[in-house]
Amino acid sequence: MPYYFTIGLITALITLILSVLIMKLSHRYRLYPKIRERDVHTRPTPRLGGVAMFAGVLVAFAIASQISWFDLVFARPGPIWAILGAAFIIVAIGVADDIWDLDWMTKLAGQILAAGLLAWQGVAIASLPIGGLTVGSSYMSLIITVLAVVLVMNAINFIDGLDGLVAGVAIIANSTFFIYSFLLSLEEGRTERFNLASLISVIIIGACVGFLPLNWHPAKLFMGDAGALLIGLLMATSAIAVTGEIDPVNFARSEFLPAFLPILLPFAILVVPLLDFGLAVFRRLRAGKSPFSADRQHLHHRLLDMGHSRLHAVFIFYAWTTVVSVGCLLFFVIKPYYWAFLFIFLGLVVCAGLTLAPVTRRKSVEAKVQSASGADASALAAFDPLDSASEDLDRSRVTDDQLATVERAATGGIHLPPKDSR
Repeated sequence: MPYYFTIGLITALITLILSVLIMKLSHRYRLYPKIRERDVHTRPTPRLGGVAMFAGVLVAFAIASQISWFDLVFARPGPIWAILGAAFIIVAIGVADDIWDLDWMTKLAGQILAAGLLAWQGVAIASLPIGGLTVGSSYMSLIITVLAVVLVMNAINFIDGLDGLVAGVAIIANSTFFIYSFLLSLEEGRTERFNLASLISVIIIGACVGFLPLNWHPAKLFMGDAGALLIGLLMATSAIAVTGEIDPVNFARSEFLPAFLPILLPFAILVVPLLDFGLAVFRRLRAGKSPFSADRQHLHHRLLDMGHSRLHAVFIFYAWTTVVSVGCLLFFVIKPYYWAFLFIFLGLVVCAGLTLAPVTRRKSVEAKVQSASGADASALAAFDPLDSASEDLDRSRVTDDQLATVERAATGGIHLPPKDSR
């Protein structure tokens, strides 16, 4: 465990130092794009944080290769070079997109190339821990692996819309996955407890921890497509590495729920990104658009439109990710299983309450407005932020101060300014 902590700490320090350097260079040479219509931020911000994260990943792998405890991980150099090569392709494509805004076909081709390189060098889904199920052929393994990697990369990239969102979600998800992969090595009867999945997870955590201080609201630096796609690539790789380290026959003979965790946990830790990705693809295809076309209807946009602040929206994503990922992990570490079910149920109830809080409060304000009479009713009719919110979702979202003003007017007879005074 101390060696994992050391690798994570080194990754964080390298990422942090280079993030500061890249931020300063980006401002000096104006290496940032114009603000787009779908963007939430209001001032030009550099998007090359993914380069710093990639450098941290490279240094971490280089140092880990010199530590004897990780000899088993680096015994086969082919997969390691494939991971680094795929990461380079993804970062190069991401940087080009962050600067020149590439078309979606070019980006997809680069993602398929990177995923194909992984599968070619053996980082592929060859077996599943379900009754000893194995993938029928190398071609089928290649196709499944490429689809899985591309899916995860785009799912992570799709939620990259708020300060600190992707980095925080990745820290939570990969912390859970690190614990699982570490404990799994004990379940499989290993004594060294050093494996590729755990190493990749701790490197992702380190890169995100080092990057988050500059990406926290208000962000001074964005990770861009380079960083988001890199995180997605490494998360998919760590999940695939777990399936390669499990004996599907022996593990399937264990108790029912733990036997399915290698399948469930990668989806659990990515439940929010995958949900956002699925909804976006469905929405765009139904509108006759490309599934990779940009819009302003992602889950984080909808949370903002509901009335959440940017910080509240980020914490809600954190909460959903924590409940689902930790809940699934509990099936592996505690018995009886109803404790895990209870944790998930209560957690989902709390998360749902937090998510719908602005709607609930808005209904309460509406009820008070409708019950107001006389001059109060006229004032409220002249200035109704609940109605104005629907006029311009980007500019006129109802704030807590506006809601509080309406509540006081409805109950205390406070005079409100006319609506057009804004």
